[in-house]
Amino acid sequence: MKTLILGLGNPIRGDDGVGIRIAEELKKHIKDENVEVKEASIGSIGILDLVQGYDRVIVIDSIQTKDGRSGQIHRLKPSDLKSSIYTSWPHEINFTTTLSLGEKLQLRMPKIIDIYAVEIKKNITFAEECTPEISQAIPEIVHQILTEEFGPV
Repeated sequence: MKTLILGLGNPIRGDDGVGIRIAEELKKHIKDENVEVKEASIGSIGILDLVQGYDRVIVIDSIQTKDGRSGQIHRLKPSDLKSSIYTSWPHEINFTTTLSLGEKLQLRMPKIIDIYAVEIKKNITFAEECTPEISQAIPEIVHQILTEEFGPV
């Protein structure tokens, strides 16, 4: 099964770059020729170019929920996310709507999509590093993803 692990985020906005940081760490451990690990600082329609052609995609990104604690991991499916209400502007199209668009355009979209969303407190702070709380959680999160997706490490 051709798999893409996609770490998303903005590496100059502190904790918002956690998906990219985790993907960088996963690259050091994953040696399976059927698994590709990439980082990207894009969203919306741009994701279509990255995910098409894969059988499975594992997305790693940051999230902010009402009662979450920093470093907490949420396992989600695209169906857990809401679709965009406004789809006339590319910047307003979220992940779920983007996937639907890919299917409507008859692109070869992945059949399996899993999302690891890492809880953060702020995503607007300009910084090249994650906060100490998130930085300390990254090895744990990497271990969790490796164990859950590829068996005991």
